[in-house]
Amino acid sequence: MKTKVRELRTQWKMTQQQLADLVHVSSRTIISIEKEQYSPSLMLAYRMAEIFGVTVEELCCLKENKKVEDKQYENLQ
Repeated sequence: MKTKVRELRTQWKMTQQQLADLVHVSSRTIISIEKEQYSPSLMLAYRMAEIFGVTVEELCCLKENKKVEDKQYENLQ
């Protein structure tokens, strides 16, 4: 799932480890989220959104990700 975690983290001049410490996960989790290899839980997304002052919807690019998923479902029909 595409997110704005890397973009926001770099804007805030924060390392992956600093963000990980703030949201109580490992730096590997942040790396995986940024590489779109792992989708954050709702609570983790909320914690990160709160730190960056954005909504979970913005952080997780929900509109954009929904469009991508909808196209995948259309192709199955």
